[in-house]
Amino acid sequence: MKAKVLTICMTMMLCAMMLLGLSGCDSDEEVIRVFNWGNFMDESILAEFTEQTGIRVIYTTYASNEEMYTRVTSGGSEFDLLFPSDYMIERMIREELLYQLDFSNIPNYRYIDERFHNLAFDPDNLYSVPYKWGTLGILYNTTMVDHVVDSWDILWDPHYAGQIFMYDSMRDSFAVALKRLGFSLNTTNPDELAAARDSLIEQRPLVRAFVGDDVKHSMIGREAALAVVYSGDAMFTIELNPELNYVVPREGSNIWFDSMVIPRGARNKAGAEAFINFLNEPEIALRNTLYTGFSTTNTAAFMLLPEEIRNNPVYWTDDETYYRSEAFIHLGEFTAAYERAWTEVLAAR
Repeated sequence: MKAKVLTICMTMMLCAMMLLGLSGCDSDEEVIRVFNWGNFMDESILAEFTEQTGIRVIYTTYASNEEMYTRVTSGGSEFDLLFPSDYMIERMIREELLYQLDFSNIPNYRYIDERFHNLAFDPDNLYSVPYKWGTLGILYNTTMVDHVVDSWDILWDPHYAGQIFMYDSMRDSFAVALKRLGFSLNTTNPDELAAARDSLIEQRPLVRAFVGDDVKHSMIGREAALAVVYSGDAMFTIELNPELNYVVPREGSNIWFDSMVIPRGARNKAGAEAFINFLNEPEIALRNTLYTGFSTTNTAAFMLLPEEIRNNPVYWTDDETYYRSEAFIHLGEFTAAYERAWTEVLAAR
């Protein structure tokens, strides 16, 4: 009798845990777990996906590729869909951390601009579907900056001491310093990396803070004159503060791609592919690009955008800027050298 009661109690406890989502045993047919950048999706669409497919979305966000990678590699099959950047996708492919996609489940892939096919990090289009893209540049307040902004050099100008925000991001900050010095932002030359490190240490007294997503509201609030930002964040801030402007410096910059991938161990691969397909429905892709401010890879959504956005160089960079910029690649074992150099930068005063 006791054994029977114990079995019933254990069953009831297990059911309760499943209902609360604590057991991780949700049905593969009913749930997908999505891990995305913060503020990178209009979350109102999640309920629409559930209504359309019957699949519930558990949605979680991260702040950096490295945070995502650590969580995924230490958490087993916790997630079904990720949105990493180019170099991180390359790393995850090399480490066999991703499933190949079944494109028969993603017919809306036909809307992906051919410009974004066969990208270097996934040259055979096996593992990823591009989601958003853009550039890294300088956002500046036109009423607070007295000089022409067309070069990374302005971020080293003592005239703007205490008025400069840099990204709290190893790859992005080194990209700025490396391109300023005329080097590739993917260099594995120790002397070039050392020069970039020294340049960032030299800049440190001028920097107000190393920041993350909060840079948008700080620049809207006129807390600094200059900031390194992504183009989509520039779109958002300029709309709310017309004093602001954005430029990709003449030395070139990073052109980035964030794409949708499915990690090995995902418990609902077909559901994740259904969500990728849903995100590429033109109206859904349009809503996401209007919400985030980041450039869409979806040709049909692009044509639905208001003309003033389609023709805005902040939103859709010109070919010259596109082709003089570089995408990040995975640095392999040399990543450790960047990490050591970045630690030295942050420790400098």
